[in-house]
Parts: sequence; C-alpha cells; structure tokens
Amino acid sequence: MRADLNESARQLLETLRGKGLTLTCAESCTGGLVCAYLTEIPGASDVVERGFVTYSNAAKSEMLGVPSQMIEAHGAVCEEVADAMAQGALANSHADVSVAVTGVAGPGGGSAEKPVGLVIIAATRRGGRVVHERCTFGDIGRSEVRELTVAEAFRLVRMVI
Repeated sequence: MRADLNESARQLLETLRGKGLTLTCAESCTGGLVCAYLTEIPGASDVVERGFVTYSNAAKSEMLGVPSQMIEAHGAVCEEVADAMAQGALANSHADVSVAVTGVAGPGGGSAEKPVGLVIIAATRRGGRVVHERCTFGDIGRSEVRELTVAEAFRLVRMVI
C-alpha cells in the first residue's frame, strides 16, 4: 500500500472522528480499495461504518437501490449512477457520509465514449447534496487508476464534510 495514501487515510479518519461523523463506501472499479486504505489504519472501526463492493450492475441495483433502468440508459460509469450509489450507500447504512466510485480501470473495457481511466466519484452527507467528479486518468495501468481514484475519493469526502 502506498505510504501517501495511508497518511491521507489517517488524516481523513481523524477529521471525520473529530466531527463525530461516520463513513460508508460504495465501490465498483476499486473493488473495496477505498475501504481497505481506511481500515488499514488502527481504530478505523469508529469511523468506517460499512462498505459495499458493487462490482456488477446487479449488485449496484440490489445492494444500493440504483435503478436498473438508469444503468441500462446511461451505463454504469456515469454521474447519475455514481450519485445514486452514494445516496444508496447512505440509505442502506447508518453512516453520516458516503463516497461512491464507478469507472473503467482497464486494461480492457473502455470505449470511445468511456475510455480506460474514466472514473466517476460521488460523495454526500446525510441531508446534503451530492457532489461528483469526473476523472480522466487515462490508460496508465489498472493499479494506478485505482490508487488515484482512492486519493480523489478522499479529497471529495473532505469537500462534503
């Protein structure tokens, strides 16, 4: 695990803890890596409420309540689905804040419209609005796309808290 991401996770946990907030993660292309970095830090259990690894479209619908019609209309990698994932994570947890990621980590699976390295991240807090970011990391390698996504997810959580 990258030392800079470990430190960023530690700082984010301290900030959430200081505000008395808990966090849930809904992850697709990162496969739980956001939660993994957070839970690598001792004491994370008082902040990380739960995580959802919703790699398949069916999991996004079944676990988070993302409408299957939305996924069919827009594809899984879009702002609408990321927002719905973030909202669904809050609705299906006791957390105060959520972050959701969906994207194309590669090396395959991309298209002209949604190339490898495209990731959408959304975050929200209970009673707040959802903010999202479209990241175009490029075809820089699967691991690098996933780790950059973790860094951006942490940044977006800081924005909503």
